Amino acid sequence: MHTLLADPELIEPLARELGVPAGTSPWLTCDPLPEFAAFARQALPESQSVHAASINGWADAILSAIVGLLPDHQPWRLHLWPAYGEGRAGAHRCELVRNALAERLKKRRRALLRSLEDGTAPFTPATSLVQVALTAPDTGLLSVCAAPGPHARRALLSAFPAGEILPAVDKQAPSRAFAKVVEAELRLGERLQGGQSCVDLGASPGSWSYVALQRGARVTAVDRSPLRSDLMRNPRLRFHQGDAFKFRPETPVDWLLCDIIAAPQRSIDLLLDWLRAGLMRRFLVTVKFKGSDEYGLLDQLKGQAPGFCSDFRLTRLCANKNEVSAFGRVD
Repeated sequence: MHTLLADPELIEPLARELGVPAGTSPWLTCDPLPEFAAFARQALPESQSVHAASINGWADAILSAIVGLLPDHQPWRLHLWPAYGEGRAGAHRCELVRNALAERLKKRRRALLRSLEDGTAPFTPATSLVQVALTAPDTGLLSVCAAPGPHARRALLSAFPAGEILPAVDKQAPSRAFAKVVEAELRLGERLQGGQSCVDLGASPGSWSYVALQRGARVTAVDRSPLRSDLMRNPRLRFHQGDAFKFRPETPVDWLLCDIIAAPQRSIDLLLDWLRAGLMRRFLVTVKFKGSDEYGLLDQLKGQAPGFCSDFRLTRLCANKNEVSAFGRVD
């Protein structure tokens, strides 16, 4: 079976998305593993329950699971985190388990120790991922996803432990909405860059344009209301006053950015229209909801958007509220 992790308030939406019963646990099991799960924080493919009474027991369990599955000289990562309690005790226990595993690898499988890598860079086809979530000091879940699995399942499998990214902080930004752009960049593994062309639909007061301008991009901001005055004065920003849903660029742009407050169907239709017309090479579009009755509309994006994309993600970002972000690459 496969296990998916949900934020506590999203257990029921994820259960409905997967078509499985919802309980009180944030861990939901399913089979087969879906291609997309917008309300999952992280996926643990082929997970198994583990009981280990000691630090050494945990290290032995992990070592037994990876020997024979992971090639000695290919990169792999270990995501090991406490999924219980709120203090330092769980984190300290995970550190001890990691250290004990390193000692065993040093004695028995030095090649695996040398190929163990840190970081949250996007998975490559050569990257394997081992995940260990301690749900209590002596119990937990263990998942080994050998290469090229993490790269192939990157729309579902986060390169960040437990799928968590702390929202960015910038007191100079027009609003906290800028954090969604920063997080999406990290998850996609691609930042807005200097010289790139961007269209920001529903731009006011300007948080998403703010990030793009900071990166050195050229921005066409579309809204009925102007952006913050300092952004309006930026020479790399062109303001188009009008209906964001009707705007279309004359030539394809590098990025479509859209955080419009609108009914979810309108935002979904907008993204699909731009994809069909080939108007952008990268995109980040927020689909906002009132309540939960319309979550099922995301099935349209799951069914249609991937056909236009080389990389498509549909995720409730840590910086999102009652909304889901669609982001990806077209070329």
